[in-house]
Amino acid sequence: MLVCEVLIFGSYNPKMLNPMVLFGSIDNFMSIAVISLFVTFVLITGGIDIQAGAIVGFSSICLGILWHDVGLNIWVAVILAIIIGAICGLISGFVIAYTRVQAMVVTLGGSFLYSGLAIAVSKLSSTAAYKGITQFPEGFTTFTKTKIGVIPSQLLIFIALVIIAYFILHRTKYGRKIFLCGINQSAAEYSGIHSKRVIMSTYVFSGAGAALAGVLITSYLGTAKADLGSSLTLPIITVVVFGGTSIFGGRGHIIGTALAALIIGVLQFGLSMVGMSTQYFDIPIGVLLVVTVAIRSVGSPGALTAYVRRLILKPAAGREEKK
Repeated sequence: MLVCEVLIFGSYNPKMLNPMVLFGSIDNFMSIAVISLFVTFVLITGGIDIQAGAIVGFSSICLGILWHDVGLNIWVAVILAIIIGAICGLISGFVIAYTRVQAMVVTLGGSFLYSGLAIAVSKLSSTAAYKGITQFPEGFTTFTKTKIGVIPSQLLIFIALVIIAYFILHRTKYGRKIFLCGINQSAAEYSGIHSKRVIMSTYVFSGAGAALAGVLITSYLGTAKADLGSSLTLPIITVVVFGGTSIFGGRGHIIGTALAALIIGVLQFGLSMVGMSTQYFDIPIGVLLVVTVAIRSVGSPGALTAYVRRLILKPAAGREEKK
C-alpha cells in the first residue's frame, strides 16, 4: 500500500517521487507515529487511550514554562516534561486497572482534564497563551530538523523507538504478559501475573510516548502551546487498528503499527500534494478506521474467505437441488 500510494500520487504530482520531498514529509506526521507505537501496548491489553493528544499539549506547555519561566536547562525541562506525561498516564492507568472503570470513560475524562490543565498552566507564563512560548535554544530546535543525507533525524528517532518498542513487546516476558492480559485477564491473574500492574504500566508508556511526541513537535515548530495535540486522537487510533492491533485486545504488532503510521502519513501528504484541503483529511482516515474494524469483526482472512465461498456456493447448490 505504501508503494502504491507513492506511485499513484506521484503520477498526479511528480514531486512525490523525489526522495528529498518524500522523506521531508515524514516530519509532518512523526508525532502520530511515535504515540501510536506505545498506544499499541494499551490496545493489546484490551484498553484504549484517547487522552494522548491532550498530554501532547500539556507536556509541550510544561516544557516551555519550565525553560522560559522557571529557568531550567532545556534538556532538564525535556526530561521533566516526559516524566509529567508518564505521570498523567499513570493516573489514568491506575484508575482503569484498580477500579475497573472502562478505559474509554477514564481516558475521555483524562483528555478534558489534561487539556484544561494545559490551558491553566499556560497562564502561569509571562507570554500570552495564544502566542505560545518561542525563542528556544538553537540546539533544541535544530535536532529535529537536521538530516543525514536525505534522511531526516526524526525518522532515525522513529526507527530507534520502533526497535525499542519491538524489543519490549515481542522479546521480553513483560511483553508476553501484555498479550496475556489482553487475551484473558482472569487467566493471567491465575497464572501469577499482576495484571493490574501490567495494564497500568501500558498507560505509563503511552503517556511518556505522548510527552515525547510533544517535545518533538515543540522542537520542530519552535513553539510550545497548550493545544498542539488537539487533532491527533483519530489518526492515532486509526494507525494502531489499521496496523493489525485488535480493538478487543490480545493481538497486535509494533511493525504493523509502524508501517500503518507511514501509510497514513504518506496518504495525508499525498492528498495535500494533489490539492486537497487539509480540512478534508479526516474523511479518508475515518473510512480506513471503519473499514478496518468492519473487516476484522467478520474474522480472520480465512474465515472471510470461507464466508465469501458460502455466499457463492449456496445459490449454486440450491440450483442443483432444484434440478
